[in-house]
Amino acid sequence: MRRIAVLLACCALLIPMAAWASGINITNTGGSVTFSDTGIASYGSELKSWNNIVAGKGHSLGTVSWGTGAWTSGGIWTGGTLSATNSYFDVIGVGEWAKKLTGQTKNPITLFTGSFVGPIDWTVDSHTGDKYICTLSGNIEGTLYTGRTVTGTTSQNIWVFTDQEPQDHKGSLHMGNGHINTPEPGTLGLLGVGLIVVAGTVRRKIFGA
Repeated sequence: MRRIAVLLACCALLIPMAAWASGINITNTGGSVTFSDTGIASYGSELKSWNNIVAGKGHSLGTVSWGTGAWTSGGIWTGGTLSATNSYFDVIGVGEWAKKLTGQTKNPITLFTGSFVGPIDWTVDSHTGDKYICTLSGNIEGTLYTGRTVTGTTSQNIWVFTDQEPQDHKGSLHMGNGHINTPEPGTLGLLGVGLIVVAGTVRRKIFGA
């Protein structure tokens, strides 16, 4: 009887881990990045992969766009942090693949819409001459195309040039990636069945049924 109780407790502990064990990986490339006192924004970045769906050479699956809140410390050339207030992070799918994935019939399709959560980090990775290679990273939260509220992370590699940014306040997005945590219904279903079986065993032992 004690062993059964321990097994039930272990299954209960495994549920949250299994529920968030998998996720959706995203990559994006290209596009412009604009700098201002109110934050950093990216537009025109091409969605190159959505989990195991990868765009062919010279093609894209859609777009990725994002924007941050204002600087809370530091700056472009030193590194620092930005606020998540009034931020956004959106992933749009275009093409038959997006229709098939979501069951929708018209493009474009919003695959994920959300915003940054908590402070957003801006890190200067290296610089040579007038070229600065930086990374913007942070946590995101929003709504998946399924209607489920999900969380995730993103990291965007950005190039900024000291002879360009002061003139037009722009840089370029070299490569971005993200990960959206998603529940794993199959695993949850198996755990649920297991718990039902164990519960039935406990009932039979207690009531002799």
